[in-house]
Amino acid sequence: MASEALTRRKADAASAAGTRSQGRAWYAVAKRVLAILFLFAVVGLVANHVRHVEWDAVGGALRAYAADTLLLAAGFAAASHALYCGYDLIGRHQTGHRLPTSTVVGVGFTCYAFNLNLGSLVGGVALRYRLYARLGLKAAVTTEILALSLLTNWIGYFCVAGTLFLLAPPSMPPGWELGTEGLRWVGAGLLCSAAAYVAVCFLPKRPDWRFRGHALRLPSGKVSILQILLSAANWMTIGAVVWVLLHQQIEYSSVLGVLLVAAVAGVIAHIPAGLGVLEAVFIALLSHRMSASEILAALLAYRALYYLAPLALALAIFLKLDGLRGRKTSG
Repeated sequence: MASEALTRRKADAASAAGTRSQGRAWYAVAKRVLAILFLFAVVGLVANHVRHVEWDAVGGALRAYAADTLLLAAGFAAASHALYCGYDLIGRHQTGHRLPTSTVVGVGFTCYAFNLNLGSLVGGVALRYRLYARLGLKAAVTTEILALSLLTNWIGYFCVAGTLFLLAPPSMPPGWELGTEGLRWVGAGLLCSAAAYVAVCFLPKRPDWRFRGHALRLPSGKVSILQILLSAANWMTIGAVVWVLLHQQIEYSSVLGVLLVAAVAGVIAHIPAGLGVLEAVFIALLSHRMSASEILAALLAYRALYYLAPLALALAIFLKLDGLRGRKTSG
């Protein structure tokens, strides 16, 4: 009898495991199909708008930028990249490795610049593992740094987007189904999620969470507050770059709101640098308030200042760091 019961339990466990495996497989397929459909929708939206763009007007708008406008936008861009480097410093605090601050900042800046231009898998993930391995850190330590960086980025997003959508949602174009009330509900959900994260981090005994097959420790409550402040400041600074390049003709809160929507759209589409996605979202949401040529000119200037210029410096830092041999650290 005991052997029969054991056999039945094993069979039930195998059946449950098979069901879970099938569920994960269907989820992966559905996720891929939705991403492809979304990509086609974005391509169609971009093609539709491109047909009506006056490219001579775009060129004229770019040439009309005053030097002080570009310098102010460049200053905000530099501040944003500096803030992002703080994510890896939080990772150093959490993991306890002893790499110098300047080295950690160099890795964070390089990975962010490559991430923006080549996508998260190349810049955010692969490059981090390569550079930190060169510097002597174990893969498990790098995994925790990477997880904290992602967590910091999106918990700040939840707070900024949640507050904005709840209190000052951007105006939607006429005819859009998701109106102000829908955005308020989205904002409330994002803020509740962020609050739940902070509450868990303040627990005396914090649960572990899994990332890429590793069990990771949640940061303390104080660190979770620092994550939110750092990331929120970064997202708002990025919004300031675009706002300045739009000549401040549209209120800052609306520009920031559209940027936050475009960020999620870029993640869903899985297109490196969000190429085309950023432009499609901005034109779709703001073309009823500003000409498409002016919007495109601002976004081209934004890509030059925020994406391409830092990439040139990041490439030089990468070549220096990648040439280092691994050395012993506490990691």
